[in-house]
This record gives sequence, C-alpha cells and structure tokens, in this order.
Amino acid sequence: MSDHSHIRPWRHIERRKSRQIMVGNVPVGGDAPITVQSMTNTPTSDANATIGQIRELEEAGADIVRVSCPDEDSTAAFRTIAREAKVPLVADIHFHYKRGIEAAQAGAACLRINPGNIGNASRVRDVIQAAKDYGCSMRIGVNAGSLEKELLEKYGEPCPEAMVESALSHARILQDHDFHEFKISVKASDPFLTVAAYQQLADAIDCPLHLGVTEAGPLRTGTIKSAIGMGNMLWAGIGDTIRVSLAADPVEEIKVGFDILKSLGLRHRGVNIIACPSCARQGFNVIETVAVLEEKLAHIATPMSLSVIGCVVNGPGEALYTDVGFTGGGAGSGMIYLNGKIAGKLANAGMVDHIVSLVEAKAAELNAAREAEAVALVAAE
Repeated sequence: MSDHSHIRPWRHIERRKSRQIMVGNVPVGGDAPITVQSMTNTPTSDANATIGQIRELEEAGADIVRVSCPDEDSTAAFRTIAREAKVPLVADIHFHYKRGIEAAQAGAACLRINPGNIGNASRVRDVIQAAKDYGCSMRIGVNAGSLEKELLEKYGEPCPEAMVESALSHARILQDHDFHEFKISVKASDPFLTVAAYQQLADAIDCPLHLGVTEAGPLRTGTIKSAIGMGNMLWAGIGDTIRVSLAADPVEEIKVGFDILKSLGLRHRGVNIIACPSCARQGFNVIETVAVLEEKLAHIATPMSLSVIGCVVNGPGEALYTDVGFTGGGAGSGMIYLNGKIAGKLANAGMVDHIVSLVEAKAAELNAAREAEAVALVAAE
C-alpha cells in the first residue's frame, strides 16, 4: 500500500519535523519510520524469563523493548539480557542514579529517566556521563500521576501546562550538560490531557516524541482509548515512537500499535484484513472465518491486504483494491480475486486453507520483488 497523497490529498499526514536520535541501531525522529515499543513484565532479575518475553515481542515486530531496572539484581541481569536481545533495550530507571549508570554499562541503548528525580547535580552529571561514554540515548518520561510536588502546588492539579513545564525543565538539565540525544513523553491515563500536553510540547521543542496513553486499561477498552488518543496525535503529525499501555500480554501492545499505524497509513506490517461485520446476506460465516484467518496469517510480516466479504453487495468493490479477496456467493461457494481481478470460484468448505496459500504465495512474490529491487539499486550505485 503505497503513498497516494499526490492523487488523494485527504490521506496525507504531514509529520512534525523533529531532530533524529538513535536508540541503539534504530533511528527515532526525523524521517525515520514511527517505531513500536512494548515493555517486559517479567522480573528483570530472571534473565531467562525476560529474554523469553523479549523474543516473543521481537517476533511480533517490536522495534524497541523497555525493561525495568528497579534494583541491583536487575541491572546485573541486564547485561545478559542485552547481549541476547535482537532489538535495542531501554532501561527504565526511577530515582536511583546508580541503576542508570549500571544499565548504561550493561548495554542499555537508552535510559528512561527523569534527570531531576535522581539526586543532586553531581549524580545527574555522572548518569549523563555514563550515557555519553556508552552511547546511550535517553527518554524523559513525564506522567500525570507522578508530577513534581511544586508543580502540583503551582497548578492545583495535573494539567498540560504542568506536564510540559516538567518535561522542559528535565530537558534543560540534559541540554546544560551538552546532551541532546533524548526524546520526551508526557503521558496521562486521560486521553484529553495526554493529547493537549503533547500538542503543547510539540510546539515547544524539536526533540523526538514518544507517544502513549499511559495505564490505558485492559485489552479492549485500553485499545480503544489508545487509538483515540494516539490516533488523534498521529493524524496531526505528532509522534516518532509509540507504546500502547495495556493490562494485557505485552505482545498485544505491539499488535495494537501496528494496527493503529497501519490504519493511518503510517506503517505497514503483516496482512491488513478488510472484513464485513456480516448480516443475513452472508454466503458463509464471516466472523468465524476471519478469526481463523487472522490466526493462520499471524506469521506473515509482509505488508499486504486481504478482503473477506460475505456477499456481492460490497465484496467485488473491496476486492478491486486488495491483493487477495474472497466474496461470498450462493450454493456454498464464492469468488476468489487476485490483484483486484476474478481468479475463479471456490467452495466455502476449503476456502480458509486456499486463502492462506494464496496469501503466502503473494507474500513470497512481494518479498522477491523487493529483494530484486534492492539488488538493482545496489548494482546501480
């Protein structure tokens, strides 16, 4: 699915211009793709369990993974964890400056830290120096639920102005030490507060922004709240990396994150299934079929589209714009479409396996074309 903004200007999103930083080998900000993150919830001191969860997140497509480092046992295990991870790791640090230094030494690609909360000036200087020495970037993470006491007294409650003031004061500490490899988040569980804070912050500083509606809730309601909040900001061009905060398996956060980006045409991974909600006209059980297909196609990372429509009212029209399509008909069969054209009739009884095979073949074709294009570009240079 390419960018058709030149012929469909109403689909175009003008991204905020931010400076680019590196989180390990992953660029964040500038013209880099918007990255998707999650966080482990295993005890970090249990290196094997944490590595296992990171593997699951990597397979789901995570670009960056955050790991909490609350104590010395955690930073001791972090070295092993970082060595095994295939994606850059962010060490989540709160209050204790030594954990930040230890995490940097252990291989963290980024420190999630609020410089103003880790002690006196010398401690702050030591953490920043460790980040410089070991090539770490930083994320300043402001949360509405943990604002500084003086800001709450000044403003009376968490508000966008208080969150932005907190973020900028932490940023100044880093800038005063000639450290500029940082991104900022200003999260709240209230989407209204979150969006307003990010809008103000986006105008106030040029660093990359890490988006999230924090503590969004369980899978269904948290997904909706995150899609409303982050979708609003992303549509406005704000955001360089995202984390969906769900009280659910962290893998679900990655799936939802990609779905949000995919819905806005900002990032594409895996099969985008277009399906009708079904009605009495359906020629097969749409809901059951789509659920099975979603599971059987989860292994495909290649960006592509599949339409599964229950009847001929909208089915042929949707199939015109998808790589593979199936439209329900009568007498226990329907029509298969490839690249928007009819490719034959298919019995409902064998439709799932046949559709899976068609999607896998199309993915292989698209991958081969991309590889050939890459080889041609190298040869041309």
